Amino acid sequence: MSGAVVIGAGPGIGSAVARRFAKEGLPVTVIARSRASVDAAVEALGTTKTLGLTADSTDAQALRAALDQAVEEFGVPEVIVYNAAIIQADSPGELSVQAHLDAWAVNVVGAITAAGHVLPAMAARGSGSFLVTGGMPEPVPAYTSLSLGKAGLRALVELLHNQYGDSGVHVAEVRVDGAVAPGTAFDPDDIAEHYWRLHTQAPAAWSRQIAHTG
Repeated sequence: MSGAVVIGAGPGIGSAVARRFAKEGLPVTVIARSRASVDAAVEALGTTKTLGLTADSTDAQALRAALDQAVEEFGVPEVIVYNAAIIQADSPGELSVQAHLDAWAVNVVGAITAAGHVLPAMAARGSGSFLVTGGMPEPVPAYTSLSLGKAGLRALVELLHNQYGDSGVHVAEVRVDGAVAPGTAFDPDDIAEHYWRLHTQAPAAWSRQIAHTG
């Protein structure tokens, strides 16, 4: 059985999404930049059908190699979730050019790398989901780089849908409109349900966005 790949499997949404798909019996590959995050996510899954890999989403070669390893282990994924992001407060003119490029690389370019590497195989098979974690429904000057990144992800969802939707690949965004924390209106386990809902939608009922507004 092919399974789920979660890129950006940190202690919040990423790990919750991985647990949600594992609950349904899917093999799960978790990818994160740090070994500690990977190990914690794998331990929380409590299943033997897991693969934990380290890769920086801005390192295209490393990310592609991790995705290839996931395919070798479990087959072409049924679903890829891109959850990597740099969440930082920064105002217009505050960041250097390089800092903006670094944020954009994580927030958007890593998703492009993952999609370009795996979606052609999903399209050839005729099924699959590519889901991203969105947010910032309105741009906020105090979070300039994140506002730009989430706007870029929304555009990417449309671009990928237009390219792969007719081939059976569901591309969509879970838009999270608040700060994620357990036990709040933005509990990661509640948010994770949206990813499963999108993945299991019938093609005739596909949504390209679900908003979690709390």
